[in-house]
Amino acid sequence: MCGIVGAVSTRNIVPILVEGLKRLEYRGYDSCGVAVHQGGELRRARSTSRVAELDSAVTQDGIDGSTGIAHTRWATHGAPAVHNAHPHFSAGPGLDTVISGRIALVHNGIIENHDQLRAELIQRGYRFDSQTDTEVIAHLVHFHYDGDLLDAVQRALPQLRGAYAVAVFCRDEPQRVIGARHGSPLILGLGEGENFLASDAMALAGVTDQIVYLEEGDVVDLQLGKVWISALDAGGRYQPVERPARTVLLHSVAAELGPYRHFMQKEIFEQPRAIADTLDGVTGISPELFGDGAHRVFKDIDQVLILACGTSYYAGSVARYWLEAIAGIPTTVEIASEYRYRHSVPNPRTLVVTITQSGETADTLAAVKHARSLGMPHTLTICNVATSAMVRECAFNYITRAGTEIGVASTKAFTTQLVGLYLLTLALAQVRGRLSDAQEALQLKALRHLPMAVQSVLALEPQVIAWSEDFARKENALFLGRGLHYPIALEGALKLKEISYIHAEAYPAGELKHGPLALVTEQMPVVTVAPNDELLEKLKSNMQEVRARGGQLYVFADSDTHIQSEPGVHLIRMPEHYGALSPILHVVPLQLLAYHTACARGTDVDKPRNLAKSVTVE
Repeated sequence: MCGIVGAVSTRNIVPILVEGLKRLEYRGYDSCGVAVHQGGELRRARSTSRVAELDSAVTQDGIDGSTGIAHTRWATHGAPAVHNAHPHFSAGPGLDTVISGRIALVHNGIIENHDQLRAELIQRGYRFDSQTDTEVIAHLVHFHYDGDLLDAVQRALPQLRGAYAVAVFCRDEPQRVIGARHGSPLILGLGEGENFLASDAMALAGVTDQIVYLEEGDVVDLQLGKVWISALDAGGRYQPVERPARTVLLHSVAAELGPYRHFMQKEIFEQPRAIADTLDGVTGISPELFGDGAHRVFKDIDQVLILACGTSYYAGSVARYWLEAIAGIPTTVEIASEYRYRHSVPNPRTLVVTITQSGETADTLAAVKHARSLGMPHTLTICNVATSAMVRECAFNYITRAGTEIGVASTKAFTTQLVGLYLLTLALAQVRGRLSDAQEALQLKALRHLPMAVQSVLALEPQVIAWSEDFARKENALFLGRGLHYPIALEGALKLKEISYIHAEAYPAGELKHGPLALVTEQMPVVTVAPNDELLEKLKSNMQEVRARGGQLYVFADSDTHIQSEPGVHLIRMPEHYGALSPILHVVPLQLLAYHTACARGTDVDKPRNLAKSVTVE
């Protein structure tokens, strides 16, 4: 979602700030801005267009400076508009921040008590120029400012309720930036004679590889050549703390589109390699794939609770079928944003599994903390970012190796999550005595063949393109699946609506006659996932229900299903049936269908409207 970049240097850091924003564009945003200390004053430029337009405005206005902050905003409070874009200024009571500013601030997150704080600040004479919760923080820091910016920020933070990562600097203290985090990620980049802040290490690619991951509640004081990090102690006082610097090899992916039209297409075709990389080094099934001590915990648990959001939730929904059928362990899948707001029955022998691409998803982080507070200490994450907050939060982990995913609509992150969850299933099955040596060998053989099997599915792209021309003219679509392929139908519908803006819904095929069949007409395309499994004959009956109402079926069927093309039945044959791993294959043509439909409709595939890649607010 929102992105932060900040810097203190002796050189002009505007190009670094703007380039950092460009590297964060994949996270999703609807406005952007930059502010610097220049000639003893604060100067800024803001835009509701792309960062490229902001770059042009900065150059045209001659904005440069050695201290500054920059931001990409995904709107929560206030519409996408220039006056709501960050950075926000505070000039003081009764003063116009547009003309002059003393405090400049950017913020990721949501301040829940902003209305109360706004009313108090208005009574003190502060003027508000935006509808954002962020402007409250800028004025609050100004209110506490008495010559020491760090002290002002440390006084302001305890008054905030909610989640935040902030970067702030002051007109009166050049070459100093203060950062703080609570519930939103923020990292520190160490340079030679200069230092940086960012919400994502990717923003600092090519600038520094020395990264400090700030912890919850940290406040950092950046100056030339030195930094101080502090955190509240048990008595509520800020005390100096040490945080280790890590060498993190970063690279910019902005110029790596290659022969593909969009990053989403590139990432769909990277899935064979991503799966192979995720399986690299797996020579046998063992709980220790998930960390030291996992075997003892896996033996002790008698239940699995999966917490995730969006696409990751659908990955967890597939895993529920695997865990119960293969490992024989009761499994519940919860939407993370709902889980902590209902009264649940905790079981201390539960393995709490989180699934997250970024490892910074606010709802999922809050959910796992809630589960632990209820007395469930055994936590494990399937995550794509080894240095993320989620990996630090959980006792065990399996790091997928999808690589950076730029397209907002997840593809290779999803399939590699499924691979990690399948390995977890097999490890739990082994501990519970449900995986013999012979079965383990067969499972490993199937996993090793998986990249090649996905490559065969990708060869179906020309047939999917032909279908996409029909879908591009539609405004509604139904997706059907049964058993462990029902979550795949859900994922296919999500992809279509995310990037093509076609309203799409998914149902278990057996539920058609319980309501959704009323929607079926010849204008309603019905996408059907049809593997050759034990539910195939039931599924064929559901397909006939659609045909009897004049619906148009678009069927992805395994080669041995004996489903034939006929009027009203459009068929693409999958290369092979792949047993329990079939969902990983069947999701790929659904990704391609969504992608090419979006291309045919001319939408912004990689940056769909209103969406963000990493959802770091509740």
